[in-house]
Amino acid sequence: MSDTTHARPVDVHGKPYNRTIMVIVILVATFSGVLMQTSLGTAIPTLMHAFDINLATAQQATTWFLLANGVMIPVSAYLTSRVPTKWLYLAAFSLLWAGMAITAFTPEQHDMWWLFLAGRVSAALGVGISMPLMQVVLVNIFPPEQRGVAMGLGGLVVGMAPAIGPTLSGWILDQNHVIFGLTLTDSWRSIFYVPMIVLGIDLIFSLFFLRDVLPTSKVKLDIISFIYSVIGFGSFLLGFTNVGTDGWGDVKTVITPIVIGVIFITIFIMRQLHMDEPFLNVTVFKNKQFTVTTIAVMLAMMAMMGVEMMLPTYMQNVHNLSALRSGLTLLPGALMMGIMSPIAGMAYDKVGARRLALVGFSLLAIGTVPFMFLTPETPTHYITALYTARMFGVAIVMMPLTASAMSALPPEEANHATASNNTARQLASAVVVALLTSVIQNIINTNKPGAALRDANPLKYGEKMLNASMDGFQVSFLIGFLFAVAGLIVALFLRKGKIIAESNNSNETKEG
Repeated sequence: MSDTTHARPVDVHGKPYNRTIMVIVILVATFSGVLMQTSLGTAIPTLMHAFDINLATAQQATTWFLLANGVMIPVSAYLTSRVPTKWLYLAAFSLLWAGMAITAFTPEQHDMWWLFLAGRVSAALGVGISMPLMQVVLVNIFPPEQRGVAMGLGGLVVGMAPAIGPTLSGWILDQNHVIFGLTLTDSWRSIFYVPMIVLGIDLIFSLFFLRDVLPTSKVKLDIISFIYSVIGFGSFLLGFTNVGTDGWGDVKTVITPIVIGVIFITIFIMRQLHMDEPFLNVTVFKNKQFTVTTIAVMLAMMAMMGVEMMLPTYMQNVHNLSALRSGLTLLPGALMMGIMSPIAGMAYDKVGARRLALVGFSLLAIGTVPFMFLTPETPTHYITALYTARMFGVAIVMMPLTASAMSALPPEEANHATASNNTARQLASAVVVALLTSVIQNIINTNKPGAALRDANPLKYGEKMLNASMDGFQVSFLIGFLFAVAGLIVALFLRKGKIIAESNNSNETKEG
C-alpha cells in the first residue's frame, strides 16, 4: 500500500509518484468504459436496420455487456491481489479499447453480429476489472480523512457516465459533428470513435503515470471457485435479463437460469467460507457496518433505477419524444449527479454516512411521489425539474454509503469489499430492471383494450392503450418509492459519524 503520510506519496516499491495525475488517468479511462454500458440504448433501432436483426437480438448488445461485466466483478478481487496495479490497469484498458475497436469496425452483415457481441464482451471484461479496481485504489492512496472526497470523484464515473450515455449517443446520431478533426456521421459507429480516441491517449499516459500502489501476493487461483462464480452469477443475471422479453413464466430462459444461478452462488459462498485463502472473501459481510451499508447501497440503486430506467420509455411512448429529446430531458439530472458526488464526498468526511443517508433517502422518497401521478399532459420541464431534484438525493446517498462501506473494513481487505459491494449492486440492478419491466408489461397486458375496439373505434383504442401504459408506469414509480422508504429505514441502523477501520488484520472500526 502506498504511504499517504509523506508529502508526496510513494508506491509499493518506495518510489514517489504524482497522485493527482494518476487519479485523473484512472478516472478518464474508467469513465470511457462505464459510458459503454448505456451508450447503445438509443442506437438499437439503427443496429436492427444495419445488421438486419430483430429487437431481441439487438438488445443482446446491452445484455451481453452487463453479463460479462457482472461475471468479471467477483474475479476482480483475485486479480487485484495477484497482479501489480499498473499492469492490471493496462490490461483492463487494452481489453476495453480492443472491444471498442472490434464493435466500431464490425462489417454491417447479419452473419457478423457475433463479432459485434465479441467486442462488447471484451469491453465489458475491461470495465469489470477497472471499475472495482478504481475504488480499491482510491481507498488505498488517500488517507482516511480524505476518503470521502476520493470516493466522490469515483462517483463521477459510477453515477454520471451511465446517465449521460444515452444522451451522448442520441446527440451523435442526430446529426453530423466534427470532434478532434474527425467528422462523426449519424452512423452507430460514431458512438465508439470519441471514447476510443480518449482512451487511446489515456493508455499512453498510463504507461508513464500509473504506479503499483496495491500490495500483491502469489495467491493461487482456485479454478473450482472461478467456475462456480462464472456459472452462478452469469446464469443468475442471464435469467433476470431475459424477463423483459420472455416474461416470468418462461421456464427455459428465465426460471431455469435463475434457479441454476442461485444453486451455484450458494455452493460458491459455502466453498469460500471453508477456504484459508478464498477466491472472494465473503466474510466481509460479518462486519455489521459493511453489511448494513451494502444493503442500503442496493436499495439506493434500486430506488434510482425504479425511475431512471422507466422514465425514458415513458417520455418516448407517452410524450412521443425522440431518443435524443428524452435523453436531454434527463441530462440535468445526470449533471446534478456529477456535481454533487464530490460535494457529498466532502460532506461524508465531516459528518459520516448516516446523516447524509437519512437526508438523501428522504429527498429520494419525497421526490418520487410526484412521479406516481404523472399524466400524458405533464409538462416535460416539470419532469426534468423533478428528476434533477431526485438525482440530488441519489448523489448524497450513493457516494457516502459507498465510502462508508469501504471504510468499514481495513484497507488490506478493500479488494474483497469492493468486489462484494459491486457484485451486490450489479445483482440489485438486474433484479429491479427485470421486476419493473415485467410489472409494466403485465399491467399493460391486463388493462389494454381488445383488438375488436381497434377496428371499431381506433381513437378510443389509442386512448385506452395509453391509459394502460400510464397505469404500468405509475406502479413502477410506486415501487421505486417503496425502495426509497426501505432505504430510509435501513439507514437508521447505520452508525453515527464517520467510520474508519484500523489498518490491521482485524475488522474493528472506530467512529471518526
